[in-house]
Amino acid sequence: MYILKKTPRAHGLHEPFKHENHPRPVTRRELIGAGFLSGGAMVMAPAWLGALLRSGNADAAALTTLQAQQAECALQTPANGGGTLGSTGPVPFITIDLAGGANLMGSEAIAGMAGSPTNFISTAGFSKLGVPGDMVPTSTAFIDMSLGLPFHADSAILRGIKSKAPATALANVNGLVIPAISQNDTNSNPLNAMYLIAKAVSQIATPAPVYGQYATLVGTNATTSGGNSAAPAAFVDATLQPTRIASSTDNVALVGGSGATGAASQLSVDVQQAQGAISTGTQAATMANNKPVLASSLYTGSQVASNTFVTGTDGTAAAAADLALKEQLRCAYVKTAFTSANSKGPDSVNPDKDMLIVGGTNSIFTATDYTDNDLKKTAAIMKLVINGYAGAGTIVLGGYDYHSGNRADGETKNQHAGVVIGAIIAYAALANTPVMINIISDGSLTSTGKADTTTAGRNKLGWQGDSQQVAASVVLVYSPKGRPAATVNQIGSLNADGTVNATSSPGANAPNLVPQIVALNWMALNGVNAAFQTAFPTQGLGAATAQAALTAFSKI
Repeated sequence: MYILKKTPRAHGLHEPFKHENHPRPVTRRELIGAGFLSGGAMVMAPAWLGALLRSGNADAAALTTLQAQQAECALQTPANGGGTLGSTGPVPFITIDLAGGANLMGSEAIAGMAGSPTNFISTAGFSKLGVPGDMVPTSTAFIDMSLGLPFHADSAILRGIKSKAPATALANVNGLVIPAISQNDTNSNPLNAMYLIAKAVSQIATPAPVYGQYATLVGTNATTSGGNSAAPAAFVDATLQPTRIASSTDNVALVGGSGATGAASQLSVDVQQAQGAISTGTQAATMANNKPVLASSLYTGSQVASNTFVTGTDGTAAAAADLALKEQLRCAYVKTAFTSANSKGPDSVNPDKDMLIVGGTNSIFTATDYTDNDLKKTAAIMKLVINGYAGAGTIVLGGYDYHSGNRADGETKNQHAGVVIGAIIAYAALANTPVMINIISDGSLTSTGKADTTTAGRNKLGWQGDSQQVAASVVLVYSPKGRPAATVNQIGSLNADGTVNATSSPGANAPNLVPQIVALNWMALNGVNAAFQTAFPTQGLGAATAQAALTAFSKI
């Protein structure tokens, strides 16, 4: 006798999932993936920094001026007081990190077999990816080209995007899907490309242009990557560790200041300079090839002078690393004072005060939207990145381990992710600024084969379990100049059964190479992809001819 099981109940947007086939979540990553936690709200700095940030008394006459150390720390006075680097500098970059293993292909972006997204996989393959037989895309049905990259016409992510970004903005978007196997429910997938993006900036000009007036990298999680998924270990740079940003309060803390607008008082700047001098010395470094020449004499008489932070059997290398760490500390002080002296004040970075974002008649977020913490942290990150106050950012959305048996949960979560993406596109359009958005997730999931006939389920197939074989990374690019040209909308391919073809691209079965593909395409948007080998001598994408096949975009 056949027993028809009832479709499992739908969960609320931020209600956590309790899977019978998963162990009880214990770690922070597991709690975020299941939806028990979301990103917090604090600004993080290296642990050693706190031990040395000590106030004290100093002779103001002995202080090196801020201007003298400005070049040493690669600080440039912002044009018009700042807030324009997003539109005039390197392309802003935002990662959307869906913790838990979301579906990104088939029911969402369309990926196909070799050559094109429209070299469609089999009906059985689409079923694995959650698409019922009567909704299988063809060249004329169930396909939406609004974003340049083909999406399923009933894509939940696309619905969310369209709810926030107007059609005029979407007409200036193109995209790329990268089918790539990644491990399920783990933060060990090295999918976050932010460090590579920051490193690639050096290829745009000499000296390297400023990428983020106040912070190069920001992220909603207090992790090395700023997100849930890891950054490729080979490219992690401790001097670029992301500042944690998850609320408007965090944004305001970046600039300080005594009032809502305008720079900090001269007294505040003097105090910050004094702290720097006491901790790291007053002598400015000489410059060679646009870099400071470091020597222990620079820090004579300061708190760091009597400390050795790096030791090792190779004395020369250890001494160089020790000087580099002391210089990092000095520049942290200098940048703090420089920021206070040059910022337009806290309101300039506060999304709560930006009526394009919230509070106006036609703002991106309504007052009701703005009660959602995910949307608040989205506002905080996009305010910084789109305006060039930060170069690149990561937004973590939790609870994407939604294989609860129904389809409604996945539709709700993915549409929410689409709202976040749409808000970023809408804000970029209003700011007349390009942006590259990279959507990643740890693994993915396959369908039950059974339709969820509830209103929220939309008659699509429920999600039953994790599957790393159907994972992907998605890239969307907005340009105020028009839809970015793309030679391809897919790098790598699927097998007919909907699984990733593991030999179809360098990153198809090597998650650490997916960020390299993303970075290569970001460099192409900036017109410097030919310098990929120079930027990354240990890269794994092959020679220039091989890289060309992995490059979808051109300069915008």
